[in-house]
Amino acid sequence: MADGQSSFWGPVTSTHEWCEGNYIHSSYIAEFFNTISNIPCIILALIGLFNALRQRFEKRFSVLHLSNMILAIGSVLYHSTLQRLQQQGDETPMVWEMLLYIYILYSPDWHYRSTMPTFLFLYGAVFAVAHSQLLFDIGFKVHYALLCLLCIPRMYKYYIHTEDKSAKRLAKFYVATLLLGSLCWLVDRLLCEHISNWPINPQGHALWHALMGFNSYYANTFLMYCRAQQRGWNPKVRHFLGFFPYVKIQKPKAQ
Repeated sequence: MADGQSSFWGPVTSTHEWCEGNYIHSSYIAEFFNTISNIPCIILALIGLFNALRQRFEKRFSVLHLSNMILAIGSVLYHSTLQRLQQQGDETPMVWEMLLYIYILYSPDWHYRSTMPTFLFLYGAVFAVAHSQLLFDIGFKVHYALLCLLCIPRMYKYYIHTEDKSAKRLAKFYVATLLLGSLCWLVDRLLCEHISNWPINPQGHALWHALMGFNSYYANTFLMYCRAQQRGWNPKVRHFLGFFPYVKIQKPKAQ
């Protein structure tokens, strides 16, 4: 939200600004709260990555946690600069991340093992090139929403076939953070004119970032549980520091 403050990065060139005054706290950070709210996302992704590597989960989960981290870093660059190039560095990884979720969700039942990753890789590459040359607005949002919707039936299938209550709770937290985060995003986007007149800005987009960090963490942990169950690794949901859930597995010696 432009306010006439001087900046290190120059004029705003991104197609979107959010409901937060620009360069209020620093001439180097355009949207301060929208920038620092990505820190929980990075920390949660690091926790998930550490667990995936320590227990030798399949590489797809390490890549998934890394993609969460890359997306958060891209968001930091975008919101701190409000430049078009950095906006692309935020939006393109969003699509790549959803393609990765689609692969993890659907690949166990995909009979042509090399076809799906090849197609998704080419799709992601073509999108990146197109997004760098063309200005997407509503089209990007619709495209991203459709990719998210493709994941829902499969997530629901995994949920109804999961009997462990702790694992089911992960899926419920995933849905709850998604709904609450989406509400924060919509309020920040649609009611900014009214929010600007409030004595305190609730920072809806920053709350969206933090909630989506937990949302991704819960989704990843739930998917790791489901995959470990498919592989016969006897998964159990445990908690780090009494709060952060993770999946503990016990692989057969032959594996």
